[in-house]
Amino acid sequence: MILATITLIPALELRASIPWGIFRPEIREALSWPVVALVCIVTNIILGWVVFLVMGPVFTFIRRWAWFDRKIWPILEKTQHKIHPYVEKYGEIGVAVFIGIPLPGSGVYTGAFGSYLLGLDRRKFAIANVIGVLIAAVAVTALCLAILHGAVGDDSLWAKLFIKKQH
Repeated sequence: MILATITLIPALELRASIPWGIFRPEIREALSWPVVALVCIVTNIILGWVVFLVMGPVFTFIRRWAWFDRKIWPILEKTQHKIHPYVEKYGEIGVAVFIGIPLPGSGVYTGAFGSYLLGLDRRKFAIANVIGVLIAAVAVTALCLAILHGAVGDDSLWAKLFIKKQH
């Protein structure tokens, strides 16, 4: 439950929950790293789908306010039409890479939000979401395992960020 909860937090997602599960001794004793990764991956994929599906009703509700419909919605539509050729050209691959890059500001929340606003269809987003989450999970898990198994030195920045020294 802790891993799923951390995965649901915007800006953290599995970029935080996988390291949490791998480096926390109490979780590492209870779950193997593949189970940690699987829980975080499945939660993150479902999260992306839910966020994408909720965008329609949310925007329908928000557009009831005249100021949004008059001032904000035209900007969103104009941007959508300008970017549409790029969405058609790069489609799910572009979204997958955006979701998969484990950096602040990327992830399934922003990927789902952007995909909806840019008019990516539901099927293409679903594919991009799965591929992007898998890219991020492989990158984060590989880095965590490298740190855990000593491939990254004790004095490195990565080790200092993720490993608490035992005194």
